[in-house]
Amino acid sequence: MSIQDIPALNAVLNGISTLLMTAGFTFIMRAKRESELARRTARVRSHRLCMLGAGAVSGIFLIGYVTHKVLVRGVHTPFGGEGAIRGVYYAMLLTHVILAMAIAFLVPRTFVFALQGNIERHRAWARWTFPIWYYVSITGVLVYLFLYQWWPAKR
Repeated sequence: MSIQDIPALNAVLNGISTLLMTAGFTFIMRAKRESELARRTARVRSHRLCMLGAGAVSGIFLIGYVTHKVLVRGVHTPFGGEGAIRGVYYAMLLTHVILAMAIAFLVPRTFVFALQGNIERHRAWARWTFPIWYYVSITGVLVYLFLYQWWPAKR
């Protein structure tokens, strides 16, 4: 593996995180509708495992992202697209970056409430945290695709 492989690995990690978040969300939504206690408990446990897994994968992503930026000495990767797609890309990138900074606080805080057993506060925070985290995870993959696959800058 070389330094050039890190962005692709990071995109895969974002994709895995998205899948784990989707599964976790599905488990908790099904748990709400479940009448049998044993099944509801199993779904809540599965939700917890998926969300903790998504958090762990996102943490590994963050380490890879920072490592890549340090090793290539900079945060800017040129975008090769032209015309309207350029505006689409930069609008997506701007929202992705701003919301990613928020996620660095929101996700751990939401996790703390869950792990402390403060489920009401966890739910209240998760209503905001989940969609923002989901957006950041998906747009992370899209940023990779825009920069490295679909419109790479000519070198």
